Amino acid sequence: MADRYFPNELPDYKSDAKTMEEESASREAKDSLTKLLRLPYPSLSERLKIAALDIKKKVVNETWVGRRKRVTDYTLYTGVLGTAFLLFKAYQVTNDKRDLAISSEIIKACDSAASESSRVTFICGRAGVCALGAVVAKHIGDDRLCEHYLNEFEKIKLTNELPNELLYGRAGFLWACAFLNKNLGPETITSTQMRAVVDEIINYGRQLATRGCPLMYEWHGKKYWGAAHGLAGIMHVLMDMDLQPDEIQDVKGTLHYMIKNRFPSGNYPSSEGSERDRLVHWCHGATGVALALAKASEVFDSKEFLQAAIEAGEVVWHRGLLKRVGLCHGISGNTYVFLSLHRLTGRPEYLHRARAFACFLHDRAETLISEGIMHGGDRPCSLVEGIGGMAYLFLDMNEPNGARFPGYEL
Repeated sequence: MADRYFPNELPDYKSDAKTMEEESASREAKDSLTKLLRLPYPSLSERLKIAALDIKKKVVNETWVGRRKRVTDYTLYTGVLGTAFLLFKAYQVTNDKRDLAISSEIIKACDSAASESSRVTFICGRAGVCALGAVVAKHIGDDRLCEHYLNEFEKIKLTNELPNELLYGRAGFLWACAFLNKNLGPETITSTQMRAVVDEIINYGRQLATRGCPLMYEWHGKKYWGAAHGLAGIMHVLMDMDLQPDEIQDVKGTLHYMIKNRFPSGNYPSSEGSERDRLVHWCHGATGVALALAKASEVFDSKEFLQAAIEAGEVVWHRGLLKRVGLCHGISGNTYVFLSLHRLTGRPEYLHRARAFACFLHDRAETLISEGIMHGGDRPCSLVEGIGGMAYLFLDMNEPNGARFPGYEL
């Protein structure tokens, strides 16, 4: 199991003793990681921003310019829409309108490439193209283009055979609706439209409910628990919806069931009945569940869910320094657990932990990937698998209270 992650030898936060900077300074600062950990936060965040912008240039060149602006994969997950999302994030941090213009150019190409796609979600489908396109067009000030993307979004059809999970299913479509409403205003996608999808998700979950778990779902024959394909991702999206009292109880009950049936280690199974305590990822394991529990503690004002989120965060701290770089199953994604807990609690130890993971990536990822020790992703420049996600994280570290896991947290 330990071959999946590096032993976490990073200094942890000590509120009653030395700060990280003081502790690091007390050692001989011979290695570059220690020097990085010693930096005051403003200096560190500026360095991370510079690194992110350098990575962004590489990503744009590899996924867009170097491919002669041809779209072979339009998705946010592994394709060039992820580059557009990274450019939009860079624009939000730097206000460089060139990034916004290239983002819009990429989205237009994705719009053409995805015109016949039957996939409906934000991360892996046409909804992501239309939703991001509309928001970027609004920032550019092109109301006609914004309206085009909204009209295209309205044409997306959800079939009866559609699964319910986040990457390819109804929850992923609902997330795109919520993204539009957050960025363009309430009722951009009407509550009536969203309610119909919520009804389908709830009804399906109740039909498949197991003893003690009010909502359950299947994807390819497995009852997954994680964020990408299972309970954590679906519950996370449902908590952003306007739910009826009985539906709220079902969501709470499902999360209670997960907490009750987690592994003794504090980690969470990848699927119902699994006894393999291996994965500490966003897609499977404690990371995605921690983010859902943090959301639940906020939405339901629940100390129990907060405590469970904190306990899942401990698993991520001890076993989450993965030998992978990305958001879905890498250090970049795991770092968002600490940013979420910091935003929720205001406790400095969580910002410290986020900073420590980010410093590890900044200092060592490139070398470890080149040496074959760390996996750079099957699509190395993609947003969710590769270094695009690391760049997105580095940009988020500039304003940690505003940091959100892309495509998952709103």
